[in-house]
Amino acid sequence: MKKILLITTIIVLATFSCKKDLTSLNEDTKDARKVPAESLFANAQKNLSDLLASTNVNTNIFRLISQQWTETTYTGESRYDLKTRQIPDRFFQTLYRDVLENLQQAKTSIQNDGLKSAGVKANQLAIADMMEVYAYHMLVNTFGNVPYTEALNYANITPKYDDAKIIETNLLNRLKDDVAKLNANLSSASYGGSDLIYGGNVSAWIKFGNTLRLKLAMLMADVPGYNASLDVQEAVAGGVFTSNSDNALFKYLPTTPNTNPLWVDLVQSGRNDFVASNTIVSMMNTLNDPRLPVYFTQVSGAYVGGVNGAGNSYASFSAPSSLLSEPTIACVFLDYAETEFLLAEAVERGLGGVTGPAATHYDNGVTASILYWGGAAGDATTYLSQIAVAYATAAGMYKQKIGQQKYLALYNRGFDAWTEWRRLGYPVLTKATNALSEIPRRFTYPIKEQNLNVSSYSQAAAAIGGDIVTTKLFWDTAP
Repeated sequence: MKKILLITTIIVLATFSCKKDLTSLNEDTKDARKVPAESLFANAQKNLSDLLASTNVNTNIFRLISQQWTETTYTGESRYDLKTRQIPDRFFQTLYRDVLENLQQAKTSIQNDGLKSAGVKANQLAIADMMEVYAYHMLVNTFGNVPYTEALNYANITPKYDDAKIIETNLLNRLKDDVAKLNANLSSASYGGSDLIYGGNVSAWIKFGNTLRLKLAMLMADVPGYNASLDVQEAVAGGVFTSNSDNALFKYLPTTPNTNPLWVDLVQSGRNDFVASNTIVSMMNTLNDPRLPVYFTQVSGAYVGGVNGAGNSYASFSAPSSLLSEPTIACVFLDYAETEFLLAEAVERGLGGVTGPAATHYDNGVTASILYWGGAAGDATTYLSQIAVAYATAAGMYKQKIGQQKYLALYNRGFDAWTEWRRLGYPVLTKATNALSEIPRRFTYPIKEQNLNVSSYSQAAAAIGGDIVTTKLFWDTAP
């Protein structure tokens, strides 16, 4: 009997004890209550890199629009069908939700962290802000006016759209401030290994910030009322990229889920959806370009491009090279080759702070691209000695000379190739076969915004001149 009473007492006490701590059963001990800023920052970098690198037709069709590649069986995206797959919606959402939101939360976490030193906080905040600038720059250059001052506030589901020119000008100012706040003496005191581009090297980020500022300033060089000279001069004086070792690269790993999305699309999928565009292949064939073997495969001993917008047989045309199918191929955010082309253009425009002739910077840009893709210095010298390539004898004025070679150097970077074509007007592209429109100068606004943020959307569409793909953005002055 005593044993029964003892057991009963234990059960009752245990029951009351469990009831007293019942709420603890709802706690997920494996779910972090607070995500470290370093994790949020790394996640934002990867999401942005995946977006840039991907060739998934639901999100990134810039290689198709810029006529680096074209399609085989499914041709809608090569013909500028943006609506069926709601491509603008996915692009817009990825940048705001998966990139900018992560960066904003990282900055909040850094500011509230009582354990970090002031120097580390300043470096981390400035670097995160540079990544925000990069993402907003992509949004502005894709849509025009976008949510900015009222963005990322879940209490406001109908944010206003800010003027694109004002945003871009503000982004330039942010870069200037970010570089000024970075402390190179604390060169390793930032994100460390959580920085998947520069490994936390603050000196590298200073060069990145100056180079991105140069790029944004040159984007607006033809905008009425904006004088690019000061931004260019200060960026160059602060130190821009001077070799391929400065390149901002996101390096992928050999195993999933951290491979380059290109490998997923070109290899893991088992699909053969893309071939080279005849636009780029014809240009490279004519110029005896040494990068052809690393850009594309051969068909019966030749490089043959498919027709943009047509149903091209995969076996009949050159395809992306085996190098692009490597799971570890890096995604390029910003590089030395484009820096030199920007400097060549700055010299031609007479902008301050850039020394040396335009031809030298042009040669440096071409050479940097060839070397990056595995070529030798001798290959670059031979290539540049051709009448059709040498700066003094290549066809056209500086926009055509620089525009054509920059386009070739921006291979596999469809977004930037599309931007430079719109800005410089070269190379001259012809719209695809059976195209649904002219070649897009911008993306139309997301359908969700049209339906759920009606007033702000309507004002934005009217302000830019109409929500259609042929509306030119404020900096787009090319024919």
